[in-house]
Amino acid sequence: MDTLASMSAQAVYPNGTGQASAAGVPVICYAGWPTASRLDSDLKVGKIHVTVFARPEEKNTTRYMTQTQTVTATTPTLTITVSGQTVTIGGAMPSPFAAHNLDVFVNGKPYLYAVQQSDTLTSIATALATLIAADVAGTTSAGPVITIPAGAKIGAARVGTSGVGLREVSRQERRFQITVWADTPDHRKAVVRPIKALLADSHFITLPDGTAGRLIYAGGGGPNDNPQDAKLYRHDLFYSCEYGTTVLDPQYQVIAIETNLSADGSTQPAVRTNYQ
Repeated sequence: MDTLASMSAQAVYPNGTGQASAAGVPVICYAGWPTASRLDSDLKVGKIHVTVFARPEEKNTTRYMTQTQTVTATTPTLTITVSGQTVTIGGAMPSPFAAHNLDVFVNGKPYLYAVQQSDTLTSIATALATLIAADVAGTTSAGPVITIPAGAKIGAARVGTSGVGLREVSRQERRFQITVWADTPDHRKAVVRPIKALLADSHFITLPDGTAGRLIYAGGGGPNDNPQDAKLYRHDLFYSCEYGTTVLDPQYQVIAIETNLSADGSTQPAVRTNYQ
């Protein structure tokens, strides 16, 4: 409803709302049904209403398996670099806060730390140094720099962030009614024409969640001149739109992979664990 109302406003005000409308008089476009008192008072002063109303006709058209697509991914603000036997935490804490995971491989084993909102570069280095020191004695940190003893092999150092995935869980097809409420037949015609032209050229409309809806003109409407309403000239347009219902899922970048291997595919003999 909101998208169709916005598109109607774009059609009626092709040069922006600061310029004259296609009818040369004020036009308001909105989702919902008008109140009689406001409509009557606006029509008396030459103000046209364009309303978008969701009809009760709806059917389930779900036919696809759910598949998550990444919508946004956070750009990392923290860094982790290796130079010789030192690992340095750099960059800046994310503001506003966004999840970051830091990882450094030492002697083939990954050491991972999930950054907390209260962290600083120094506290991150301290936490990682503590994890490494449990296996590699002599590991220390000073400020944002971690020093690992000679003889220990430092491998990859990575930063992973989070993102949001969009998943369609169902689809539906619903009919919408766009109604022009005008004070004269000429004003009505001047508003209906650009709306019909724009929507006829919009086979797929972009919805607020980034997905698309399939828009089809359903017909069945037209002018409605009710003789008992001398100042009301109405025109109904009916459109069918198929669109998805979506949910947002958190996603996290993979920065370490654990693979368990055995000779015969079972847990016997002993499993060997590899990290990447």
